[in-house]
Amino acid sequence: MYTRKNQKDLDAGERARFVTALLEVKRRGVYDEFVRLHGQYFVSDGEGGQRVGHMSPSFFPWHRQYLLEFERALQQVDPRVTLPYWDWTTDQSPTAAPWTDDFLGGNGRPGDHRVMTGPFAFDRGGWPVDVGVTEEKYLMRDFGRPADPVALPTPAELARAVDDPVYDSAPWDSTSTTAGFRNKMEGWTVGEKEGWHNHNRVHLWVGGQMTGGTSPNDPVFWLHHTFIDLVWARWQARHPGSVYEPRRPLPASDPQHGRVISLDEPMAPWQVRPSELLDHTRFYQYAQ
Repeated sequence: MYTRKNQKDLDAGERARFVTALLEVKRRGVYDEFVRLHGQYFVSDGEGGQRVGHMSPSFFPWHRQYLLEFERALQQVDPRVTLPYWDWTTDQSPTAAPWTDDFLGGNGRPGDHRVMTGPFAFDRGGWPVDVGVTEEKYLMRDFGRPADPVALPTPAELARAVDDPVYDSAPWDSTSTTAGFRNKMEGWTVGEKEGWHNHNRVHLWVGGQMTGGTSPNDPVFWLHHTFIDLVWARWQARHPGSVYEPRRPLPASDPQHGRVISLDEPMAPWQVRPSELLDHTRFYQYAQ
């Protein structure tokens, strides 16, 4: 078992190793396969077929497996590398870690939002954006979206999600608003006009490629979702009697039948079940 650390606690050597591993998996073409995978499994309520990655109960276990697969790819480059997490409720400065020149680089420039600093700037040559819905080949960010301002989530907003003892509830999609940690955390419980919550708000705040289904184009995706994974672990510790829902496959009469994953159904593309991913300490621990 290894340890995932808060990004602000990484020393210079740990930051350098993480960046080097990211650049190498990008050079090998492995990174872009992960970007494509996330885009493929970003299925919304209105689309047909099974929904495993987003707007569904399997949001947490699907991303846990996704992070594990990516972390293993990094460790094939450097076995010492683990995924750090970014606690966006406390580290909210747009100029401090993780946005330093020796780590993720900073905000995009005015106008085209092109990132000009850090190891993932297009001019550095190692980070062309080849998978996405736009033609731009450069990484983009627009911190806080000044044209229509949005703020990072607060500790109180995060606590509102963690305090809910119910894991998820019908109709098991983006409209599950009455109860459920999953959707309060994922952030579809309010429309963008009022300000999406938690996970979604962070994607909006960063801007650029982070606002679409191919959001892993921005390396901050991994730090963001590693924190989401840690929050899930904290919720489990806070509510030890609560379990993943739905526990059993939905009946044929349910509109979501065949669309959402129950506790012991396999999740594509790995065919791993949520029940196999409830205990993160089988794989790693968090330094908190």
